[in-house]
Parts: sequence; structure tokens; C-alpha cells
Amino acid sequence: MSAATDRVPLRIDFVSDVVCPWCAIGLAALEQALARLPANVDVDFHVRPFELNPQMAPEGEDIAEHLARKYGMSPEQLTAARANIESRGADVGFAFGDRLRTWNTFDAHRLLHWAGIAGRQRDLKRALLQAYHGDGENVSDHATLVRIAASVGLDAGRAAAILASDEYADAVRTDEQVFIRSGINSVPAVIIDQQHLISGGQPVDVFERALREILAGKAGGAGTGAE
Repeated sequence: MSAATDRVPLRIDFVSDVVCPWCAIGLAALEQALARLPANVDVDFHVRPFELNPQMAPEGEDIAEHLARKYGMSPEQLTAARANIESRGADVGFAFGDRLRTWNTFDAHRLLHWAGIAGRQRDLKRALLQAYHGDGENVSDHATLVRIAASVGLDAGRAAAILASDEYADAVRTDEQVFIRSGINSVPAVIIDQQHLISGGQPVDVFERALREILAGKAGGAGTGAE
């Protein structure tokens, strides 16, 4: 078998939070970059948990008040930041809607952990990002989470049972601590082959260039293979 047709594994850990707008942009851009890679690249994609606000109360918080308190953003700065996010989202085909509140995301991460076991993790991640950033839904509400899980083919009854318990709580907390201890304090963080870090919601071309450079350094020079 020639080097151009050998299968080349590429592990991706996408560390992110559901209520992070740059994570929605980053995932869309990363997936478009992956679609441009040579056909012989086998992507092993893992969605990994990170909570921007792990102490967020169940009732959530007004997003403008939250950003003003946490980052000292004025109304004018918030307006400018939202315009930039919406523009960057449009570049990758993600339409941001009104997001009036931010929510606790721990239960969403528990469902994402289960979805990884069930083979629907990236589908659920996309659906959760759309539900919050596109549709302004409460992604801490259990009924909403069950409906979103069911919409991507996951068992609604099983999802409800997980949310009614503390199942996968320890696994999520363990994963979160792994990335915190490794120095990750903002998201999205894209870790390639558990050794290369690409930080932030980068444009498609930036992700593609970085991925091709990594592939070129792997055995067989896969980054230059025919597409």
C-alpha cells in the first residue's frame, strides 16, 4: 500500500463549554477544516468538558450582568463583542440568536459524556450549541436536555434517568481536572494527538494549516497526500 493511501490516525480532543460562543465558532471552523484534509486521515474526535462558570446557580444569570461582573464589560463593549461574535459565526455558517441568560452546564456535560459512550457525542454537542447560542434555550433544564438528546437519536428515557441521578458526575469532574492541571484556562482548546494545542475559535484556514503541519510530521508524510 502506498504512503498516500495508508490510513493516518488523528486524535482530536475538543475541550469546550456549551455556553461559550467561541466554542460554537471553533467547532464549526474545525469541522470545516477537517473536511479539507486528505481522505486517508481517520479522525478520532472527543468532546471534552470545561465549565466557564462551575459555581453558576441553577437559575442562571442575566448574561449582560454576568459579563459586566466577571470581565468588567460595559454595555458598549458587550455590544461590540456580540457583533464580532455574530460576524465570526456567519463566516462559518453559525447564526447566533438572542442569549439573555447564561446557565450552569454540568448536567449538559454529563449527557455529553454518556453520548460519547453511545456514539452520538459530536451530534449532541452541535445540538446543544445550537439550542443555547442559536435558540436561546436553557441548557440546564432537564426537560430541555432530554428533548435535545432525543433529537439526535439518543434514548430519552435513559437521558432522563442520567439527569435524575449523579451518573457520570465523577467522570466529568475527573476530565475537567485533567485539563485544568494541564494549564488550560480558556476554551475552546483543541488538542491534537494529545500533544499539540490550538487555542481559541480560529478561522477555518488557521485550523487547516495547523492540522496539515501536524499531519506532515507524522510517519508517511500524510499531510501531503492526495485528497
